[in-house]
Amino acid sequence: MGSDQFAYVANYNSNNVSVIHTGTNSVIATIPVGNNPHSVAISPDGQFAYMTNSSSNNVSIINTGTNSVSATIPVGIGLRGIAISPDGQFAYVTNYNSNNVSVINTGTNTVVATISVGSQPFGVTITPDGQFAYATNESSNNVSVIHTGTNSVATVSVGSKPHGIAITPNGQFTYVVNYSSNNVSVINTGTNTVVATISVGNNPHSIAIIPNGQFAYMTNSSSNNVSVINTGTNTVVATVSVGSNPYKVAITPDSQFTYVTNESSNNVSVINTGTNTVVATIPVGSRPIGIAIVSKTGPFEPTKNHAMIVQGTSVTVANNTAIPLAT
Repeated sequence: MGSDQFAYVANYNSNNVSVIHTGTNSVIATIPVGNNPHSVAISPDGQFAYMTNSSSNNVSIINTGTNSVSATIPVGIGLRGIAISPDGQFAYVTNYNSNNVSVINTGTNTVVATISVGSQPFGVTITPDGQFAYATNESSNNVSVIHTGTNSVATVSVGSKPHGIAITPNGQFTYVVNYSSNNVSVINTGTNTVVATISVGNNPHSIAIIPNGQFAYMTNSSSNNVSVINTGTNTVVATVSVGSNPYKVAITPDSQFTYVTNESSNNVSVINTGTNTVVATIPVGSRPIGIAIVSKTGPFEPTKNHAMIVQGTSVTVANNTAIPLAT
């Protein structure tokens, strides 16, 4: 585990973020944010972490150089997921209770557009070319495909209660986690049609894809484990037991470790992706949900290099580049 990688963990009931040094798997900082932080995304340059606060109805922007909140942005109602465009200019936030997506200009930290989507939007991710944002709609049982240039919306039907979502690094496929149907829908992004359905564990929540695109790691909240999917065959090749009610998942930029937030056991499980075994368990705050990991070059600086675990719904892994993950 490189000493220059860090995870930011949002603790939903503690109203704060735990910063984990992945070299030692210890918490090195705790940052107060808004009420019930849910999801986190990191800017492509690694300088800022954007956190959705579901009960405050705003986004906290954390300066990763100082580990302090530098700005707070009001958005919609009942925030869930967040994703940042590859060029870093815009953040897309799903508003669960107002059935829309807020678009934040990261240069001005203001909402510049509000896009109507389906019922109770949950997770969100953006294609590597930045042209489309995919948002899951829990109660509509579909995915809204937003053209980021025009803010027009197309719709793809998936399974029951879609939650987490992730796009492969090559941008060709979107993986959607269906909480109530216990499976994953695979969407061909070229045609926006479902080309495969993968059975997994009970009540799956979130998904993340390793940087080389070969495997996806997905949490099964009621099974207390993680399904490992081979994206080439779209089959489950391993199942890893973790803590109680695993929620979000993030993968280190070097692909060596997967970090899983366990909502009910108040800790984070660290999976070695080479052996698919748990190699560490890290206590954090109360009810951790979201998580994202960032890596920077150079020596370890506690105020600059972090992985963020936010008790939330969207995940971003950044190695000075934001990679959309499961939400």
